[in-house]
Amino acid sequence: MDQRFDVTERFAEGAQFIAGSLRAGTSGRTQDVVDPATGETVLRYELAGTGDVDEAVAAAARAFPDWARTTPAERSDTLHRFAAALAEDAGDLVFAESLNCGKPVKLSREFDVPGTIDNAAFFAGAARHLEGRAAGEYSGDHTSMIRREPIGVVGSIAPWNYPLQMAAWKVLPAVAAGNTIVLKPAEITPLTSLLFARAAQRAGLPDGVLNIVSGAGRDAGERLVGHPDVAMTSFTGSTAVGKRVAELATGTVKRLHLELGGKAPFVVFDDADLEAAVHGAVAGALINTGQDCTAATRAYVQRPLYDAFVSGVADLMAAVRLGDPFDPSTDLGPLISHTQRDRVAGFVERARGYATVVTGGQAPQGDLAKGAYYRPTLITGAAQDSEIVQAEIFGPVLAVLPFDSDDEGLALANDTPYGLAASAWSRDVYRTGRAVREINAGCVWVNDHIPIISEMPHGGAKASGFGKDMSAYSFEEYTQVKHVMYDTTGVARKDWHRTVFGDRG
Repeated sequence: MDQRFDVTERFAEGAQFIAGSLRAGTSGRTQDVVDPATGETVLRYELAGTGDVDEAVAAAARAFPDWARTTPAERSDTLHRFAAALAEDAGDLVFAESLNCGKPVKLSREFDVPGTIDNAAFFAGAARHLEGRAAGEYSGDHTSMIRREPIGVVGSIAPWNYPLQMAAWKVLPAVAAGNTIVLKPAEITPLTSLLFARAAQRAGLPDGVLNIVSGAGRDAGERLVGHPDVAMTSFTGSTAVGKRVAELATGTVKRLHLELGGKAPFVVFDDADLEAAVHGAVAGALINTGQDCTAATRAYVQRPLYDAFVSGVADLMAAVRLGDPFDPSTDLGPLISHTQRDRVAGFVERARGYATVVTGGQAPQGDLAKGAYYRPTLITGAAQDSEIVQAEIFGPVLAVLPFDSDDEGLALANDTPYGLAASAWSRDVYRTGRAVREINAGCVWVNDHIPIISEMPHGGAKASGFGKDMSAYSFEEYTQVKHVMYDTTGVARKDWHRTVFGDRG
């Protein structure tokens, strides 16, 4: 294994980052950070309690006035230095992300870490482009203008599947817009969030602007969401937990941004490039071992291509290499934990009663048995209303169903509660044009599935939540729009006053 640093030594002071200092949590409970490839504990730390959350929020509240008053150019300069600091730390970030999450090192090195650095560079530029409607005399007697102002303290909760990128997606637009933030990473994956915060400090981000509380959702998370001094909550995670977050946020009427679950359809029309669709389906289904809310989880294939598609996907999945995440040749790493592996296996075992497992459907034996590994799995013959088609599995499992008419394929694509992402595969621009109009999802790819870029927004519809990460659109989440209206007449007695008192002059 590429041992870049000793995790216990690096975080000896604790796994909380509050007001610029690492410290231990005060909940009285500890949490093990486990390498999912081996089942070994790499760090044991003290979880944050509600008191730690209160301290972090207070630190963010103290830092807010000064940070909010910085100019866009000053915030931009800090974020440019932050991007450079992250680039300097790239090796440590790759190591920590693969160790903590079981990601193949080639995924961490080529996707998670460079994507995060690019996000920082993007928001460094975007910080200088907070725009509103042009000033103008819309009433005739007043000049109106729009101000975009920071909201205040943001309390964000990030998931365990992309700890580093989710930290970036939460933190960067918030601080670029002039807010301060308290981020709660998943308690099982705090390592890269803490490295991220230390890089920000080294880049000159003032103490208190970014704080990390590593704690359990039931106490630290709920305290953060319900805190009266937190003006906005941004949450990424399951739809079930998102509903609880929404309930808590309404208690103090917070701004709310939710990026929730997904069950992305992969619609293959009969004129599609079959080889491209097969390769796209395997890559889209297996990225991050399927632990991706936009992963291709249900493929709908028009009947003339169905058999060839199933055969091609089965062959390609069978060739995927499971192994040590730090081996550069490894394609698929473990799931995040044995608990998650067993959850995925449960979906597949129940599906055997009503569908066919074409390939996979089991954990590997031998050297990989001690890790949370599960083989790439292809399922056919399931009904549209079955659990394997409707529920978010969050593992390396793809269900394939046939369809006949275009109407049927698009209807099936929309037939789940979710609406985060989808893809359509066809050589016909009119077919794909119809698909992108009619599929109800926050992102629809055409002849590809998964790529994201900093300049474009990410977010869903329906039970997949609302609001956008990344892109300039994210500023709509993290700024308050204020209308400012100046009288231009200098007239003391205005004509509209007669609607309240007196008569027309």
